[in-house]
Amino acid sequence: MQPNKTRADLWMDLLLVAFLVAFNVVARLLPHAPGFLPVAASGLFAARYLRIPALAVIVPLLGMALSDMALPNEDWRITAVGFVGISIPALAGIATRRWHGVLPVAGTMVACSLIFFLLSNVAVWAFSGMYPLTWQGLTQCYVAALPFLDKTVLGDLFWTAILFGGAWLIQHMPSLSRRAL
Repeated sequence: MQPNKTRADLWMDLLLVAFLVAFNVVARLLPHAPGFLPVAASGLFAARYLRIPALAVIVPLLGMALSDMALPNEDWRITAVGFVGISIPALAGIATRRWHGVLPVAGTMVACSLIFFLLSNVAVWAFSGMYPLTWQGLTQCYVAALPFLDKTVLGDLFWTAILFGGAWLIQHMPSLSRRAL
């Protein structure tokens, strides 16, 4: 590979990372339905599209860290578990890069949404003091969180469709416009 091509590839990756991080920050700071955010989808998208997939983990983590500066603080332990959970789509995207098509991407995103739900709510149960540290308390926590599960899954799938669909359109629009000429 030519050195200039490698440098250009790196710059394109860094521009995509910067765009996705900024997109995540703006989305978190603007009014939105609970759980209906592009952060997880952007991590999966970055992992599948970046030429340097390891950069994908930066997208959700930096987006969350920067937007957290303007949002009310949670217990640091809940935040730490949230950061682990929100990085999973990027790691899953790296692991599934060889799987192509809508179904593998959607299946990966749904699995990541469910893992995030399980992790984030066990952290709330364990560290918030809102629930007794018993099996009944854990059950209460998950039952109380159920109204957010569908919004999280639907939001993750919506933003996945927007990001991957937008990339597909950008990649295919030049060929469509050339055929029209």
